[in-house]
Amino acid sequence: MMLKLSLDKDGYLRDHLAWNPVAAEILAKDLNIELTPEHWQILELARQFYLATDVVPETRPLVKLIRDALGQERGNSIYLMQLFGGSPAKYVAKIAGLPRPTNCL
Repeated sequence: MMLKLSLDKDGYLRDHLAWNPVAAEILAKDLNIELTPEHWQILELARQFYLATDVVPETRPLVKLIRDALGQERGNSIYLMQLFGGSPAKYVAKIAGLPRPTNCL
């Protein structure tokens, strides 16, 4: 069975409640990212933050969120870029089924 995702023109999931791990795998594959346990930790933190605040974490808040939850060695932009590439906040939001962060072009 193939999952049909409803995406906006930029490839973001239209309804974050329609997100599930299969959707995340499909969205990550479109970005040439193979999800590891480290990716899943970040995605879960971003989703929890969004569900609690209704705000998509941009780069600095995302780094702080990760630093607070996972420690200094993971809570930095270099770690995020190694996992998600050059636009980590944008890719985390996309794979986590969240709207586009407001400051991402």
